[in-house]
Amino acid sequence: MVSRRRWRMDDRCRSSVGDGGEVPMSVPYAAPRPRLATTLADLLLSGASAHPERPVLLFPDARLTYVELREKAWRMARAMAALGVAPGDTVGVFMVNAPEQVIAMFATAMLGATVVPINARYRASELGFIATDARLRLIITHDRNRDYVDFAALLHEAFSGLADAVDPFALVLPAAPELRAIVMFGDARQGLVGEDALGPLADLVDDATIARRCDATAIRSIAAIIYTSGTTARPRGAMLTHEALVGHWSAFGRRWGIRPDDVFWVPVPLFHIAAIGPLIATMAHGAAFLSDVYFDAERALEQIEHHRATLLYPTYPPLTESLIAHPDMATRDVSSVRMWLNVAPPDVLRRMAAAFPQAIQLTTYGSTEGGPVTLTAPEEPFEVRIGTCGRPLGGVEVEVIDASGDTVPVGTPGEIIYRGPNCFSGYFCDPEKTAATIQPGGWIHTGDVGKLDADGRLHFLGRVKEMLKVGGENVAPAEVEEYLAGHPAVKLVQVVGIPDPRLAEVVAAFVELHDGAQASEEELIAFCRGRIASFKVPRVIRVVTEWPMSATKIQRSTLREALLQELGMEVGA
Repeated sequence: MVSRRRWRMDDRCRSSVGDGGEVPMSVPYAAPRPRLATTLADLLLSGASAHPERPVLLFPDARLTYVELREKAWRMARAMAALGVAPGDTVGVFMVNAPEQVIAMFATAMLGATVVPINARYRASELGFIATDARLRLIITHDRNRDYVDFAALLHEAFSGLADAVDPFALVLPAAPELRAIVMFGDARQGLVGEDALGPLADLVDDATIARRCDATAIRSIAAIIYTSGTTARPRGAMLTHEALVGHWSAFGRRWGIRPDDVFWVPVPLFHIAAIGPLIATMAHGAAFLSDVYFDAERALEQIEHHRATLLYPTYPPLTESLIAHPDMATRDVSSVRMWLNVAPPDVLRRMAAAFPQAIQLTTYGSTEGGPVTLTAPEEPFEVRIGTCGRPLGGVEVEVIDASGDTVPVGTPGEIIYRGPNCFSGYFCDPEKTAATIQPGGWIHTGDVGKLDADGRLHFLGRVKEMLKVGGENVAPAEVEEYLAGHPAVKLVQVVGIPDPRLAEVVAAFVELHDGAQASEEELIAFCRGRIASFKVPRVIRVVTEWPMSATKIQRSTLREALLQELGMEVGA
């Protein structure tokens, strides 16, 4: 690459995990490290020492303080050690949002092992793939919300022979040769280690063993493998160090200005980086993390009011739109909210901000592989906070390059690349994809299109693969989406490309209308004509009432395939 203009912030990550005061401990817990980038175990141990009785987890049917979380995670770590989990082993956590999910994550960290959060929406084939690809030694699950998903039944389907296992403490499963046990919180099921066995197991391992494991864990060892899906391939496991998680998300919390008295509401599933990261940021600043087993707008508004939530992290437009469109929004007292974050086009962000007029709205650019790369700041002007993705977080460098790898001038679109202590260490057991993504100098190539302005703020424009080529002209889907979102009837927009015999590709859009609003497809197309370049005007618009979703994102590829089938076009085109 040629000479670069790099944008970074100089406030290197130092975690802030307490507000003073040690308390006597009944067992020899590992001592908290200095207030630098720490491990996940250090994060909890430090928090429990500094503010033991402060609430850390708030769920509809459970409330845990920092010291209670420490005690439960420590006890769980002893039981897991008795089951043979060793430093460097991988432990799958297959649950919906619940306190035991967090307990399992920190217990794994205390052992120097690696947690693998598993998407709770996965079914048997996907579950089997994760178990073998991640080489899971142990899976931890629960029977919470069995009416929604029966995790034991899924596990039995995924692993032939599990239901007939003679010894659940020493499994031998052809489909998962390295898997030795599956632990279930709640009622014991055939082939699974029940919750009632955890106490006797924990008694087999002393506290000093766990303390040694904590002390021996390096901050650059792998803390988590988080699977992220591509559009055409199996999910890939992004390996994240303790430094990338704890150090970087602590810096994220500092830019937010998280305070010990804050209550941080996060509805995103805890197998996703957009929930794990905010949990870490919350704990790094001694605050409370508020969540639920699943997202429901009515329950969410009740939670926010009851717990006087001060920070909100809905992040994804479908969640936010559901929240602010619910009838209870008009009657619930949400005046406690002082700051929240959403990711959407500027016109949509402007409308979202109006729903919480007393709160500062932030936005971000990031990914599983790098967490929040850039973030707006509370002190920035409103138009900056909705019109850009902000500046890089501490220690992170961001550049925009062309197809040759050369840095482009300010204001010119290109591929976004970044590097810093936030970066993942590669894809688990996938050296080819790792080499394609992490290139010389440690630069992460994102496949995202964006531009940097003169103040070093990032503007996200879309995916390289999603960039449309209409008659030789580049069209960023985000640009068309932003314009269509300005129509008063439009709630959400997604843009895709479809084949065209003359122009090679043309724009197609899917829109969801506000409740009670009306707008025909012809009206929406007319709204664009003469106001944006003709090659950007959608040739086809479809009004939808629901979206095909992954865990958190709208699946454009599914929308495009359905439209191609409707139009009688080849799906692979």
